[in-house]
Amino acid sequence: MRNFLFFIILNTLYQVLPSNSFSQDTTEYFKNNFLRYEDFTYQGNVKTVLLSPVGFEISAPIIRLNTEDKLLLQFDDLEQGVKEYYYTLIHCTANWVPSDLMTNQYLSGFPDDRITDYSFSFNTLQAYTHYRLIIPNSNLIPLVSGNYLLLVFNDNDRSKLVLTKRFMITDPKLTIQAAVHRASVIDDRNSKQKIDFSVFYDNYKIDNPFGDVTIVIQQNDRWDNAISTLKPLFLRENQLDYSYETGNDFNGGNEYRNFDIRSLRYLTERVQKIQSDSAINHVYLFDDESRSYKRYSTEYDLNGYYSVKTYDGKNDELEPDYAWVHFNLPYDFQRTDGNFYVFGMLSQNQCTQENKMIYDSEKNAYRTAMLLKQGYYNYLYVFLEDASPVIDETIVEGNHYETENDYTILVYHRPTASRYDQLVGIKKINSVKLY
Repeated sequence: MRNFLFFIILNTLYQVLPSNSFSQDTTEYFKNNFLRYEDFTYQGNVKTVLLSPVGFEISAPIIRLNTEDKLLLQFDDLEQGVKEYYYTLIHCTANWVPSDLMTNQYLSGFPDDRITDYSFSFNTLQAYTHYRLIIPNSNLIPLVSGNYLLLVFNDNDRSKLVLTKRFMITDPKLTIQAAVHRASVIDDRNSKQKIDFSVFYDNYKIDNPFGDVTIVIQQNDRWDNAISTLKPLFLRENQLDYSYETGNDFNGGNEYRNFDIRSLRYLTERVQKIQSDSAINHVYLFDDESRSYKRYSTEYDLNGYYSVKTYDGKNDELEPDYAWVHFNLPYDFQRTDGNFYVFGMLSQNQCTQENKMIYDSEKNAYRTAMLLKQGYYNYLYVFLEDASPVIDETIVEGNHYETENDYTILVYHRPTASRYDQLVGIKKINSVKLY
């Protein structure tokens, strides 16, 4: 019964289930063969899944409709040989469930296609096959704007799930003005950031702003804490105003921690020890500490992203090796109401068994190890309470209004009688600097 209630909470908040799946046993969601409309890797042999605009590795997967913009998908298969990997695209609503469009209404070309661009690693202890895919391409071209799910599967069988990644295609038809401020509520002024913004649609028609427009605000390109319930506070001529006192605010959090494993030959600032044998590399980071009671300190970060790169070779796709990276967080006692996780793009902003931390009572510390490709990484320690979908990044990391964060405002519009949500506006802002 507890699992069932937990699933209902998840479904309500994230709407991860496709619209035709409610007849299925809800326990199927927790299995790796259940299609999730989110970033997820279903096979343990598949690692380092990256989807980003070509030429902009550290950026959200967003491109413009009917332009030369391209997305690059990359991932590694740690099993030897070449797999018959296929892919397709699924058009989704603003809430990430399948839209009502038929495949030929949102795709031109083939409904699915094989990934044929692959290469083998070299000079690495951990052998892998590196796969690449550019979209759109001559075989598959998206026709409309909105949310898309990229689905990769094996042996041309969609039940053999490999990975899913979210991306968005915009067709800008309006403008957005926005700013980040300290929270207006007195109790939140030292810990939260508020996003005020207005949508201007001088040359675009919106008949019902309260029913036809969906607003989504992301912090650091995360989906787990995205705000998607705002309605216009004021209506003016061709302007929608969303300058709320509350409801449009986020925890400021803290700057991301980092470690550098671009070289496995030399110790960097955050690396205590490196061990290698004939099978694999092991990197031991220095013990971390709680920052919950520390004053805010400015520190450069990538807002959760990571960059794959090696200083030990020349090819940043095929020569970076893999290493077990060992994390150690001293903690005086074991929490019995939930679990800690290593969190960031290195975990696809998910809390799974692969990034879950285990309490070591002898060391009085939470510990885990993650198999990661060489590069420069950001991460946080987050807490997920049992039976709750809400991640708490403040317990260990602290919470400050001064923290530098990226914000993305997405404006979706479903005109009267339309069958899908168009992505008609996007605005990126920063809590310290404006784009």
